[in-house]
Amino acid sequence: MKVTLAYGKSGMTVELPDRDVTMVEPQYVPGLTDEPAAIVEALRHPIGSPPLVDLLRRDDSVAISFCDITRPMPNDRVLPVLLAEIERVVPRAQITLVNGTGTHRANSETELRGMLGDRSATGYRIVTHNARDPHSLVKVGRTRFGNDVWLNREFVGATARLLTGFIEPHFFAGFSGGPKMVMPALAGLETVLRNHGAKMIGHPGATWGVLEGNPIWEEIREAALMVEPRFSLNVSLNKQHEITGVFAGDVLASHAAGTAWVKETAMRPVHEAFDVVLTTNSGYPLDLNVYQTIKGVSAAARIVKDGGAIVVASECWDGIPDHGEYKGLLLSARTPDELLERINAPGFQMPDQWEAQIQAMIQRRCRVYLYSSLPDEVVEKTMLLPCGDVETRVESLLTEYGPGARLCVLPQGPQTIPYLA
Repeated sequence: MKVTLAYGKSGMTVELPDRDVTMVEPQYVPGLTDEPAAIVEALRHPIGSPPLVDLLRRDDSVAISFCDITRPMPNDRVLPVLLAEIERVVPRAQITLVNGTGTHRANSETELRGMLGDRSATGYRIVTHNARDPHSLVKVGRTRFGNDVWLNREFVGATARLLTGFIEPHFFAGFSGGPKMVMPALAGLETVLRNHGAKMIGHPGATWGVLEGNPIWEEIREAALMVEPRFSLNVSLNKQHEITGVFAGDVLASHAAGTAWVKETAMRPVHEAFDVVLTTNSGYPLDLNVYQTIKGVSAAARIVKDGGAIVVASECWDGIPDHGEYKGLLLSARTPDELLERINAPGFQMPDQWEAQIQAMIQRRCRVYLYSSLPDEVVEKTMLLPCGDVETRVESLLTEYGPGARLCVLPQGPQTIPYLA
């Protein structure tokens, strides 16, 4: 059987054995026929909130948090509609767009133009968040978990703070979007490190699709509410990155409506674990590097047998990457056990440790093969196994596991989150 995997910008078609293959994909929802009209409708008839324009004053300074390049958020289609609605009340000169990079690298001017479109990228003041610059941060409080919350000074200083994003299941925060566009998107490094610490990541509630009882999410929510976001606008997407739903209004009420919708369409039950799971990292831009690819691996890990194998196809045009601490962490240990021992040591704290921790936890249970644009010797530095040809690797693994071996395919990667029913 032929299967098209989300890989890079163009996808990749592979021929797989016909025997005992289970495909797990999101429930297909067609894109909205008129995206701008749907966004305007959501802004004027929001969830748990008055219409956006009724919440704004002419003298407001408006700061809008938006997703960076590691997310497939259609900023270029959403922000112009939002900005036009805001400008019914607030002059353009009083509006700032804040790039919610979290602990990621800054986006280049070319990337910003691609993400935002020329009009938004050149017509508005843009601030790129820098989690490592203490002068750009301000403390807004302390959570019940004992974490001091430092946030972007420009965002906090605005009189009207707005959030934009998209909602999908998240591998340790439950779901993306909503309050996450405050923390970690606009948080200081130390705040993020504590929220993503080893104990928090290792909590059984810190997983796909879980909010209540998830300490990471609960602290994110608490931190976001400290700055009283005035309005939130989130969308859901299908595999063509078309908008399928718009959820605007009160930050918690609109996010709850969006997560309920996404859970119905993106989380799929299966009835038993598989010997082999073939997955992706949802294609461009999500499969830009190995660091991000661990999300696709994590989705597959929910349904692979102990001792089984995961094959992930992810382009990784950005490398491991060289920026951040993830690569150095992986190079510092010889085995997943050694890596986990280091991360769980008292007092250990390092950027990107959460991705390395989740990877190591998975690799203690199963083998993980990576098909990418990277040379084999680079893949080996990540403790993952070079895949070679995807079709050949899958066939050899099924042969290894025997006549009754079962294969599951997640062509859209973490756009679909399977779970054992």
